[in-house]
Amino acid sequence: MTLNISKYPTLALANTPDELRDLPKQTLPTLCDELRTYLLNSVSQSSGHLASGLGTIELTVALHYVYNTPFDQLIWDVGHQAYPHKILTGRRDQLPTIRQKDGLHPFPWRDESEYDVLSVGHSSTSISAALGIAIGAEKEGQDRKVVSVIGDGAITAGMAFEAMNHAGDVNTDMLVILNDNEMSISENVGALNNHLAQVLSGNLYTTLREGSKKVLSGLPPIKELAKRTEEHLKGMVVPGTMFEELGFNYIGPIDGHDVLELVKTLKNMRNLKGPQFLHIMTKKGKGYEPAERDPIGYHGVPKFDPAGTSLPKSKGGKPTFSKVFGDFLCDMAAIDPKLMAITPAMREGSGMVEFSKQYPQQYFDVAIAEQHAVTLATGLAISGNKPIVAIYSTFLQRGYDQLIHDVAIMNQPVMFAIDRAGLVGADGQTHQGAFDLSFMRCIPNMVIMAPSDEDECRQMLYTGHQHQGPSAVRYPRGSGRGADIQQAFTALEIGKGRKVRQGANKVAILSFGTFLDNALQAAEQLDATVADMRFVKPLDQELILELAHTHDVLVTIEENVVAGGAGSGVVEFLMHNKVIKPVLTLGLPDRFVAQGTQQEMHVELGLDAQGIVRQIQEYLDR
Repeated sequence: MTLNISKYPTLALANTPDELRDLPKQTLPTLCDELRTYLLNSVSQSSGHLASGLGTIELTVALHYVYNTPFDQLIWDVGHQAYPHKILTGRRDQLPTIRQKDGLHPFPWRDESEYDVLSVGHSSTSISAALGIAIGAEKEGQDRKVVSVIGDGAITAGMAFEAMNHAGDVNTDMLVILNDNEMSISENVGALNNHLAQVLSGNLYTTLREGSKKVLSGLPPIKELAKRTEEHLKGMVVPGTMFEELGFNYIGPIDGHDVLELVKTLKNMRNLKGPQFLHIMTKKGKGYEPAERDPIGYHGVPKFDPAGTSLPKSKGGKPTFSKVFGDFLCDMAAIDPKLMAITPAMREGSGMVEFSKQYPQQYFDVAIAEQHAVTLATGLAISGNKPIVAIYSTFLQRGYDQLIHDVAIMNQPVMFAIDRAGLVGADGQTHQGAFDLSFMRCIPNMVIMAPSDEDECRQMLYTGHQHQGPSAVRYPRGSGRGADIQQAFTALEIGKGRKVRQGANKVAILSFGTFLDNALQAAEQLDATVADMRFVKPLDQELILELAHTHDVLVTIEENVVAGGAGSGVVEFLMHNKVIKPVLTLGLPDRFVAQGTQQEMHVELGLDAQGIVRQIQEYLDR
């Protein structure tokens, strides 16, 4: 599917930033209109991230117009908002393939384009990376400019402030742009503020500001008075004192949808010395009314009709694991007022919308601050509550020290509901939940559970909530096998699995998690025994020994990297007990897995039923 570029005559002239910079400045508003329409029409036919990109059209055009990319280096935070950047950097005709197997990467990706300076998928990394690049550019001495674009959600993370604090200290030339779409543009972001930004970024103001600092530097009382006067004057019209305190020259806020004003301001700021901070106000979903009205719903979209007023409703059917978790929270909170649920800005994705409405006093969205989320849970546990941290597998990586230092060492009753464990599909390498079993299994005091279906997930969540130490329940994106979900809560015996099929063959498959159906289908062809192990830590040692003594080959399967995962735990246990038995460990490979649907990846990696059969037969043949 390729859009007819002849319908976008100005955009057709700007397939690369060099071509864009050849356009007359007065054509830029028309280019922005066409780019916005092209993005809407493309993503509506292919699916992907939409609202964020609609909000950064003018900013993207202005940045590539003013800066000499790729020599000047542009760094996007997260990358949801980088679709317009991809369109303008030679990838326009490939946009329909974004997020698909062998297609364009969902985020900026170094291997894909020289214009993608930083491979990214998680938030709040851009300022740290930009500072490092800026320091390198300064040593290089070729007047290379460095720009970081970060959103108002991402800038809440501690890492962003750590980077700004350091940037203000080393005083390297760089520009941080805060793309603020938290609120619609209010009247103070109009002609007066744009004029103020022109003044504050202009040569006269900069010269006076720097000159006054030098002149008054030897006179502490006057210097302090001048500083306070400057802060007072700027503070009356500019909410930038905090960024000034970090050592940045703050300018804004200005209208992020006025491309000509953005170009003027960026041209002024391009040659300013030291760390600069430009605050722009944008509207997520700008230019497409349904997305403006519901930017969360239109953040990531399926295929849809842009002429309609809403996205297609998902077809009913099996509940997702996220919904199973959300229902558990509501049901558990109804009987346990000490339940406290924490999320680092993933309310919708983690299935917590209904819980947040029904139990607002027991719900905490800490924004993009995973480290804080984990240690907040420790504090809640110490104070006698039962906290649950709802977190994606790859986001828990960012709170790993806190998991060890603040939860496990003190053996606090904090449960981690780990969503998106295993292969997530279209978001690619940065979001595949491939490592959580490996990095948790080595931590003392942890209880780690991997449900095979929706009901087991519900009962494991209950088991973890009742447990008096740290626990984790990890489950994949999407729905399970469609098991009947029992409303009554039943605590599982910690460290006990179950045999679900007895085979005549001498092969036993030990399944950890939701590959159980695939394992059972494979076992039918092989007439193998299958166990649903349930617990990754502690392992069901009795069941492993029984299977080892009654079978010639053990096969473990998990949706986690093989290195250090559940299968490694089985091998370690057998070796420790001097049980010499061939063990085939199946799971994710020792490489980062690119995007594609979950099913496509399972087939490619040999983790579907036929792949399991094939790998077992090859192992037996060897």
